Parts: sequence; C-alpha cells; structure tokens
Amino acid sequence: MRTCVCALRAGDSRGRSVHEQMVHQCVSEDIWFRTMLGIDVGAPPLPAQETRLEFIKRFAEDSGKRLAVLKAKAEAWWEDEVQFFDVRRSRAWVMTRRMPHTSHHRGQQMAMLRMLGRDLHSNYGPTADTGGLMQNHAPTIYAYATLEALLAGEAAGGGKTTLPKPLDKPLTERPGE
Repeated sequence: MRTCVCALRAGDSRGRSVHEQMVHQCVSEDIWFRTMLGIDVGAPPLPAQETRLEFIKRFAEDSGKRLAVLKAKAEAWWEDEVQFFDVRRSRAWVMTRRMPHTSHHRGQQMAMLRMLGRDLHSNYGPTADTGGLMQNHAPTIYAYATLEALLAGEAAGGGKTTLPKPLDKPLTERPGE
C-alpha cells in the first residue's frame, strides 16, 4: 500500500513529491552504503508499506545498523580506496560526500514541506517557526528529544514538541525588504 503525498506541481514529470523524495533518500543511502562503503544492513531500503511512520522506522533501523558497523571499523579501513561512481576515492572521502548529500535531501524535504504550508521544527538550528534567527537568540527546538520519543510519538499519531507563537523579531537578515 502506498500513501502518497501530493506532488508540488501538477504534471511535473520529475516525480518529486515529499513521498518520492523520501523514496529517493532511502534508496540513495542504501546504494551508497552497500556499493561504495560495503555496508549492507540486510534489509530492503524501502518499507513494505510506504507510510510516514514506516519510512521513519525503516530509516531509523537501517541508520542504527550502519552506525554500529562504522563504529567498529579500524582507522585504516577509512583510508582504503573504493569505487565512487566513475573514480576511486577513500572511504573517508566517500563518507564526507554522503553527509552533505543527506543534508541536501533534508533541505529539499524542508523546502517542500514549507511550500505545503507545514511548520518546521529545527533540523540543526533555529527555523522561522522556532523563533527566527540565531542572532536574535531564537531557540533550537527539535520535534522529538530522542529516537525513542520519535518512534513512540509518531506511532501514537504525533506528539511533537510544541512550537512557540510567532515573535515580534525579524525572521530574515533584511527585514525592511
């Protein structure tokens, strides 16, 4: 069963909706880890039911397994060269590229959610919905404090940290424009 979130633009042949972006994130991460880093979690990259909660569970489980494998690797393992698309690079180099690629996916998800009118909790620092700019001392507010709280809250239908009411402080560095 697929629960699809609406596409951002009708007729867009590129197929990127919030749902399809999550599919791409999961498949991309699986391919990079298996083929470039040699880490196979032994599970399909996509959940059997493509719902929000099942994506969260699959991603959390696979990420935990990958982290455990990475923690056990010796320093020399990171220096070994592996295939990175059409060139050879060290595993450290590949991982350094994977991190911004994952951040890029997260940024795409956040932009799409913003276009859909969703409020956004922090992903690494303040957002307009958590109080605005860092220089105005806006707080960082995560939707859930821990992975366990995330899984329990979403399984119960939601339980994110409440976002503050809008402040009278500017949300941009150029408030007069």
